Amino acid sequence: MNTHDTHDRYVSSADGTRLVVRRLGSGDPVVLVHGSGGGLHSWATVAEQLADGYQVWLPARRGYAPSDVPATPKSFEHETADLIAVIEAVRGFSGRPVHLVGASYGATLSLHTAAADPRGLRSLAVFEAPLFAAGPEIGPLLDRYRSAFERDDAPAMAATLNEVTRVPAEIVAAFAAAAGDRTPDPVEARRSAVGWLHDLEALAGDGTDIDRWSRIAVPTLVMQGADTWEPMPTTMDALASTIPDARQIVWPGQSHFVTMTAPTLVADTLRRFFAEVSVSG
Repeated sequence: MNTHDTHDRYVSSADGTRLVVRRLGSGDPVVLVHGSGGGLHSWATVAEQLADGYQVWLPARRGYAPSDVPATPKSFEHETADLIAVIEAVRGFSGRPVHLVGASYGATLSLHTAAADPRGLRSLAVFEAPLFAAGPEIGPLLDRYRSAFERDDAPAMAATLNEVTRVPAEIVAAFAAAAGDRTPDPVEARRSAVGWLHDLEALAGDGTDIDRWSRIAVPTLVMQGADTWEPMPTTMDALASTIPDARQIVWPGQSHFVTMTAPTLVADTLRRFFAEVSVSG
């Protein structure tokens, strides 16, 4: 049950894109950045738990309703500017530096932001950034996805995304079996598809060089599930060893869906990390 008042506001990015950001709770500010196919709801359960001691901000990234949908192809430069604008707005409201947290694609974006402009950050926490899903090899998948999107072919879009994320066939089959005869809301499904399309544009224009994250200088937590498929574990191990001030946690029995399956575990982990950073700072 939602026991915290929520407040939505607009934040304008450098290019005029309007982003909707939801706020709840009070305390030191935390910005939670959602992954692909997500939105304001993605971190909701974790946010509710953190709101007992923190001021939590949930931005809907460009391309995801109710934020603006870009008319031109998207890049991480665009989204980094967006997130910097959000962080500046949060700092202006709270008067305090921000704990930045990102999941999946949102984790990749958070890495870009911490590397580009760490001035507004108190800490960085990233969960399973798909750093392997980037660069020229994404180009053909983007083209295939766009074609399926334009003809509204949901199975073809899903199949393409499975190639991007490298989800094992048995997990795909398990999700299909769990869904049964239920069909997603068509409006929500289309919103998610729009967001995925723009995220793929940014991923195709990005690179896979993990060494670039060595310049991140804020206290960092790298989070992952022990049951997530390769190449995510290898990628997160490499990231944790590359960022100078990084600590790493691996949750037994959890996978890429931990924010949904074990939100209390995620919230408790973040609280401990924030407390450690506050003491050490």
